[in-house]
Amino acid sequence: MNRFLLPFLTALALFITGAAQAQFGYGNGYGGNRDAYGRRISAIPNNPAPEPEPENLTAEQLVEQQLPAFQAALELNDFELAVLQSVLTRHVQKRIETQLLKLSPEKTMEAMEAIQKSQDDELAQGLPPEKYEKYLALQEEGFSRIEKKNKQKKKKKT
Repeated sequence: MNRFLLPFLTALALFITGAAQAQFGYGNGYGGNRDAYGRRISAIPNNPAPEPEPENLTAEQLVEQQLPAFQAALELNDFELAVLQSVLTRHVQKRIETQLLKLSPEKTMEAMEAIQKSQDDELAQGLPPEKYEKYLALQEEGFSRIEKKNKQKKKKKT
């Protein structure tokens, strides 16, 4: 009888101990670790994830982002928009390549001025004179002022 009683009591003790640990926090009992019953550790980290670095956009992507603003400010038709897009894409690509070369500041400045002059010459040939003048004003003043003027003109017409 002792032969069956000892294993039975051992199994019963293990079962009761396991049930007690499951109910009361894995062996902490009633008062062992008060944090186990209070605040839980969140699976969401408290620190915000670092923002990924912005991708290096291609010349085409940069120009595509700016085209709607140019079209609205300059009131371009499809042909003029295509001319503007091709010229800007080509010259933005040249600017990117110049920056990648990491020349001295003086040479970089000279190269950028040459690119800007070439771009202005091509746009003067490809756009009508009044729209080219608007483009130059847009470059000097920025988009916000030109867009405000266009909105004011539209309000006056209605």
